[in-house]
Amino acid sequence: MAEPSSAVAAAIEGELRLLDPAVRASAGLLASLLHPEFREIGTSGRLWSRETIIASLTADDAPRPGPLTASRMRGEQLCADLVHLTFDTESKGVRSHRSSLWRLTTEGWRLYFHQATPFSDDVLDDPFAGPAAEV
Repeated sequence: MAEPSSAVAAAIEGELRLLDPAVRASAGLLASLLHPEFREIGTSGRLWSRETIIASLTADDAPRPGPLTASRMRGEQLCADLVHLTFDTESKGVRSHRSSLWRLTTEGWRLYFHQATPFSDDVLDDPFAGPAAEV
């Protein structure tokens, strides 16, 4: 298998940093990784902005999910300044398929968009393999 491009490698590095509990608890570190126009659709279906996700993750009473384990991370550089990553995570038995878009800015690669969808063992284990997507 070929090595990922430097852009894909940078996006993967950023994504893995965002899974670190210490980074998730730091407003400054989160701000350095999230694009100013960041948006997320969380596992609950809630829509998050950069400001609301930073405030939620760093609040004194924020739930601490524990370590997030990532698997099957892969990426594709869509154009010079955009990388798409897909991967799965697990934390405390909750598994999610994840999709992220990373944009290159003057400060480096920043997470522009993220979506997480919970799944269980009774659904297709690899959503990017096999026949066409469900309609």
